[in-house]
Amino acid sequence: MAAAYKVVIVTDARPTWHIPLVVDWEVADLSDPSAVIAAGRALAERHDVAGVLTWDEYQLVPTARLAQILGLPGAAPEAMRACRDKGRTRSVLAEHQVGSAASMRTTSLLEAVLAAESIGYPIVLKPASNAASIGVIRVDDGEGLTSGWEFATAGAGGVGSESDDVLVEEYLDGPEVSVECVTHRGVTAAVAVTRKTVGFAPFFEEIAHSVDAHDPLLAEVAPVATAAIAALGISTGVQHVELRLTDRGPRIIEVNARIGGDLIGLLVSLATGLDLARIAADLACGTAPVLAPTRSQAAAIRLLYPDATGILTHRSIDDQFARTTGWLEDVRWLRGPGDLTVLPPAGDLDTARIGHLLVTAPTADTAQQRLHLALDHVTLTTDTRTDE
Repeated sequence: MAAAYKVVIVTDARPTWHIPLVVDWEVADLSDPSAVIAAGRALAERHDVAGVLTWDEYQLVPTARLAQILGLPGAAPEAMRACRDKGRTRSVLAEHQVGSAASMRTTSLLEAVLAAESIGYPIVLKPASNAASIGVIRVDDGEGLTSGWEFATAGAGGVGSESDDVLVEEYLDGPEVSVECVTHRGVTAAVAVTRKTVGFAPFFEEIAHSVDAHDPLLAEVAPVATAAIAALGISTGVQHVELRLTDRGPRIIEVNARIGGDLIGLLVSLATGLDLARIAADLACGTAPVLAPTRSQAAAIRLLYPDATGILTHRSIDDQFARTTGWLEDVRWLRGPGDLTVLPPAGDLDTARIGHLLVTAPTADTAQQRLHLALDHVTLTTDTRTDE
């Protein structure tokens, strides 16, 4: 965004890496929507602000309210609330006959038992307004419901969450994908489809993603994704719409009114040339985005996890391979030796991930082959002893 616009930000601490990219900032408690809005208004008093946007799931509603207060383009706060509240999302999609999952909102274990009996096992327990698969678990039968309920309620609420409720939902069986969408003045274009790999069952930890500029699946899933966006009343912005490919056709998991995480925006850029961050900034300022692809290839990312919970003792990639392999676009380490890594259910992506590998290739199949080859050059070791 900084390549095209002067950027000012609201953040929870004094900027560090952001400083070369921003011209001003305000520090605020991001768990307090009123504080976020006050900080945004303070920046607007010092600068001629043309647009407001966020990449943070938990800031969608405050950002929409701030844009409304400042009289700037943006999605309606009500639409953002409907996205944030996954129970509300299900209700709206059902009203508009958009393929989704049966879902019931619960506030107690007894309600969850009754809901599971009504929907039928297997079911998924999911916090109503969280993100990143926190607190999401599949339960196959009544014996597992109590422990599943405890896991889901532990993930519900917290900083930035608008609800402590837990949804009991129909389990959608099939491969998981996301559709990356761009909406301008109520018209949505699906620009890419991301194929996902999910692991650590019965949890839903996302461990890999791939984008192919010529993926034929986009034509199949785009109508469902765009129908969901329209049903929720989203008029502008970039959306990351998650679906499962079931034997009844594509079914919506969630509609996220932001760029997808795990560097999916970068995968789209490497595969198609479309810069979703720049597009999001254009939309926030009311400018029609340019959606003509300038690249035609595939890109994929593999997120690196240890084999078991423990202290990371070593992590590396063969240096010569990394230096001489042109299609290896990025190797990034998130943790170093001595760090504790904790896998689900005790941990989540913030505690479990060690790093990632990102590759490009002419086709999706070749991208997968290259990821596997790169993984062969990675070494991870963990001390799993629990002496303490």
